[in-house]
Amino acid sequence: MPQLKKIVIALALLSSSLTALADTKTTTAITPTITPAITSATPEFVYKYLLGEVAGQRGDVVLASQLFLDLAKQTRDARLAERAARSAAFAQQPGIALQAAILWAELDPSSVEAQQASSQLLIASGNLKQAKPHIEKLLAKEDTRANGFLYLPSLLASQKDKVEVLNAVTAFAKPYPKLPEAHFAIAQAAWAADKPDIARSSLEAANKLRPGWELAAQMQAQMLLKESPEKAIAYYQDFLSKHPKANDVRMAYAKLLVSQKKYNEAKPEFVKLVESANGSPEISAVVGILSLESSDYLMADKYFQQAISAGFKEPDQLHLYLGRSAERQKQDEKALSWYDKIQAGDHYLEGRLSAANVIVRTKNVDAAIKLLDEVEDLTPEQQMLVIQTEANMLNQAKREQEAFDMLQKATQSWPNAVEIIYDFAMAAERVGKLDVMETELRKTMKLKPDFAAAYNALGYSFADRNIKLQEAKNLIETALQLQPGDHYMLDSLGWVHYRLGNLEKAAENLRKAYEIQADPEIAAHLGEVLWKQGKEEEAKKIWSSALKDFPENPVLLATAKKFNS
Repeated sequence: MPQLKKIVIALALLSSSLTALADTKTTTAITPTITPAITSATPEFVYKYLLGEVAGQRGDVVLASQLFLDLAKQTRDARLAERAARSAAFAQQPGIALQAAILWAELDPSSVEAQQASSQLLIASGNLKQAKPHIEKLLAKEDTRANGFLYLPSLLASQKDKVEVLNAVTAFAKPYPKLPEAHFAIAQAAWAADKPDIARSSLEAANKLRPGWELAAQMQAQMLLKESPEKAIAYYQDFLSKHPKANDVRMAYAKLLVSQKKYNEAKPEFVKLVESANGSPEISAVVGILSLESSDYLMADKYFQQAISAGFKEPDQLHLYLGRSAERQKQDEKALSWYDKIQAGDHYLEGRLSAANVIVRTKNVDAAIKLLDEVEDLTPEQQMLVIQTEANMLNQAKREQEAFDMLQKATQSWPNAVEIIYDFAMAAERVGKLDVMETELRKTMKLKPDFAAAYNALGYSFADRNIKLQEAKNLIETALQLQPGDHYMLDSLGWVHYRLGNLEKAAENLRKAYEIQADPEIAAHLGEVLWKQGKEEEAKKIWSSALKDFPENPVLLATAKKFNS
């Protein structure tokens, strides 16, 4: 009944407007040269209109859009054309939507939305030439002209011929030489068309017309960034020294600093933004994250809590960060209290996993596993993550057989879960079941042929045991093709070359791996190869340096002891 009431009201309104259609002087939405075929609520009109309404209510928006378009053509009513355009767009019927939008723009030339819709659909259909009159109408209205030029880049972004777009934008801008937005639109189109000289001159013209314009400043910085980050940073600094209240530019500058990992320089910029934004929770959260990254835990805590108090939309995300901050400050009880605040939702399991890591360190593995086993309503993916975490905890506690048994049981529940099978294979290696390890790793390769870690693990195992060396080399090379530049895989390749007697290639790959990551086991391998090459002093130097950072690593200790004894 409520839907029927809406239809009756709509019919009444349309009936009154249809009566007015007979007199073309009463509405500006009608083209004078075309007389409407329907000027009153005829039985045909009522039938089609009701059928369109019912079709829309039942989800048949294609039929609804077709009926409303037909009625719009017969009545010359802009509202029905708009209705048809919206219905067709919702139904993903670009052909009907385009017809309806063009008719809507024709019947209501004063509607900015109609001109936008018709322009968008014409451009999406690849008809930029036909779209031009509609875009010109958009730009003709003085009160919306500036925004119209700012809207142009996104409107024309899908066009493949960027030079054609530049020519069109230049033509649109020609009547408005004193409008900074017009020059800005040319600059954007020129930049997209790889015409940097035109982009720079147009941007310069925009800046002269509107000094200190933040939008133009951000584009200028983006252009400089292509040359070098340092030039963009210097430009931002100069601009902000002259316009210290330009918060949009300051935000862009701060984000650039973060992207360049200049966290200490970025943090004060965000602090200024917090102060000027009257405690924006989002900016406060960003300052907190940057402070955490730079190990300024007191400031991190301050801004995380400030963001929560100001109504940050995901407080549990910040509870996680506060917990991590407390952990790094060796305040385990405080960390647990933050993790315990996290409610059921997107961050709940992450919070429980973080809490378990604290408990395994401060109490024992069994207490941590008990906590995770009590987490309910997990998806299969989350259940697997919990099992992997628990198995890793058992391995860390040297309870390898229990980890193996747990993962073996998990492979029975999820026989095609590649990550679980891989972890099971690694657990098999730890308990000496090398045949099981090889079988399970080969299974992961079949299930996921691009799983680089499996190829590397099996190849390294062969190399470390000095067996099947040619296959080991092939496996590791496959892993590196799938994941180029991985330091662990470069270490494996170096090690298999060492076993094959290729000392030069071994040293070359191990040096690359060590340059990427100063891992203690890579240091052990590199030192051993160097020793075999007769470079004993360099080998000792590498081992000595690595032992300062990893004094308890068993592989490093055993290798250094073997060659120094």
